[in-house]
Amino acid sequence: MLSAEQVAGFLAAAVIITASTGPDNLMVLSMGMSQGRRQGIAFGLGCAFGCLSHTVLAVIGISALIAASPPAFMGLRIAGGLYLLWLGIGMLRGRSGSRVEAVRYGGQHLPTLFLKGMLANTLNPKVALFFLSFLPQFLVPANGNVSAQAAALGVVFTAQAAILFSLLALFSSSVGQRLTARRNAARLLDGLAGTLLAVLGLRLLVWP
Repeated sequence: MLSAEQVAGFLAAAVIITASTGPDNLMVLSMGMSQGRRQGIAFGLGCAFGCLSHTVLAVIGISALIAASPPAFMGLRIAGGLYLLWLGIGMLRGRSGSRVEAVRYGGQHLPTLFLKGMLANTLNPKVALFFLSFLPQFLVPANGNVSAQAAALGVVFTAQAAILFSLLALFSSSVGQRLTARRNAARLLDGLAGTLLAVLGLRLLVWP
């Protein structure tokens, strides 16, 4: 169904795009630094698996409807922006010296962070539109069912994103854990992470 050249070209482009600075990268980085390695990886995996929802939307054509309907697109933008704001404000309100213990003993439940990462990615309409425009460039009708090809490429994208986000969280947490050895540093990291999430939410709400 997919040729080797097709997968290689798509994977190279996907890695470059995923590795470039973006909201998902920044959220995974901040989560890994403020809460620790396992928490950052869980959140990053959630962000990666959120790509599957956009793959489904691209395959069945709903993303095209969102792009063609300004009210639907605006509704998704508002939902995604408000969700990121909610995450950021929650971290800012929860700032305290207890973050040191949270890093050591696990912090938030990993399934909760996975779900938060998935929702943060799923509710981002720019990712939906990205998939709608990105996947078709690598579809080859001569290779068979294009919907199946799009689904397979979406899985490839998700897999490489999961690996890259996990590596990002893995290395960022080592820096964060050293900084959180001091109570003031823990408060600062929580404040930076919360502010970052809030800014990303605002950007999604107001950026054209």
